[in-house]
Amino acid sequence: MTEWQKSSFSGGADGNECVELAHRDSALLLRESDVPARQIALTRDSLAALLRRIGRSGLDR
Repeated sequence: MTEWQKSSFSGGADGNECVELAHRDSALLLRESDVPARQIALTRDSLAALLRRIGRSGLDR
């Protein structure tokens, strides 16, 4: 079973407005909690690039 961890940037409530991350085999999995069946498999490098891009775009605010 995959154990998901909620992003520290997500709200503290157990609502459905969270981004979650998990590790399975050699991939990192990313999903939005309101659509848990839709998952994106990423490498460490691609996840780091995504987070850098979000930070530069101001979408993290």
